[in-house]
Amino acid sequence: MEQIKTTVKKWGNSFGIVLPKDTVKNNEIKEGSKIEIIIKTRDKTKVKDLFGIMKGKFKKPVEQMMREIDEELWGIKR
Repeated sequence: MEQIKTTVKKWGNSFGIVLPKDTVKNNEIKEGSKIEIIIKTRDKTKVKDLFGIMKGKFKKPVEQMMREIDEELWGIKR
């Protein structure tokens, strides 16, 4: 099993990917070979994750700050 990063490109009305030459050679991939692809798009950063990164850098507990933000922005009280 080999992990690579590649870019999706438009081909006509479809999308496709190009496998690097070394990957094709190392895995003995030929035309008609059956391969399995696991798709993982770039993760989008969530506000909740940013609070985790900044843990310990705030004067207030993160949970309290999140409750205050929810209340101020969305009117949600927890």
